[in-house]
Amino acid sequence: MIVTATGTSVEGRIAEELGVQERQVKAAVDLLDGGATVPFVARYRKEATGALDDAQLRTLEERLRYLRELEERRTAVLESVRSQGKLDAALEARIREADSKARLEDIYLPFKPKRRTKAQIAREAGLEPLAEGLLSDPGVEPLAAAAAFVDADKGVADPAAALEGARAILTERFAEDADLIGELRERMWTRGRLVAKVRSGKEEAGAKFADYFDFAEPFTELPSHRVLAMLRGEKEEVLDLVLEPEPAGEAAAGPSAYEQAVARRFGVADRGR
Repeated sequence: MIVTATGTSVEGRIAEELGVQERQVKAAVDLLDGGATVPFVARYRKEATGALDDAQLRTLEERLRYLRELEERRTAVLESVRSQGKLDAALEARIREADSKARLEDIYLPFKPKRRTKAQIAREAGLEPLAEGLLSDPGVEPLAAAAAFVDADKGVADPAAALEGARAILTERFAEDADLIGELRERMWTRGRLVAKVRSGKEEAGAKFADYFDFAEPFTELPSHRVLAMLRGEKEEVLDLVLEPEPAGEAAAGPSAYEQAVARRFGVADRGR
């Protein structure tokens, strides 16, 4: 039996979501695992499942697959972080409490094996203290602070290069903060939209994508077939796609709501620099 992060079984969680008895879900899972199809179970095994209907069974099948994949991925993430010697009790608790694939991947991101990044190169050049200093003391003069880290032998040719490295370090830190990523993703999903425009001179050759030559729709209202059509249009170099994070006309002057969220998370004040 697979147990979820909340301590309940996968079947128990699905039962809660569907508002049915766990025994009904277990019966349906046994049938599906045995090779039965949803239409067959819905029509011929009502007595076993307590009369779960087709819609309930399809939701059950989808959630069963998702939750099993989530638990398998959770196990892999735990093993990966443990093998790196970085799995302390607090991190393990966060990983076990993750209730979605997105949340789990957000937590794992800082520990995921990756190629050398600009931030890693900057750390190797000794620029992490500069990044820490700029973040902790916004009153410091950046160029003056960066001058002390110039080292041609380490690839830091001048103060501007030192600041670029410090920026890369901080950007990576912000981008790997699981709570921040979740907040920004949710805002983008609920308020953003996908915009498509035809590329200049592509109107005739790309006529089959004419519906998207001047198109915009909120993410929450976009059906999958439209997204796929626009992605094909972009791949065929007919359309340009843009992700707009805020509704048209609502972008405020100054730092965006996303930038403000990052600043709040890390205690950064806007000093107009």
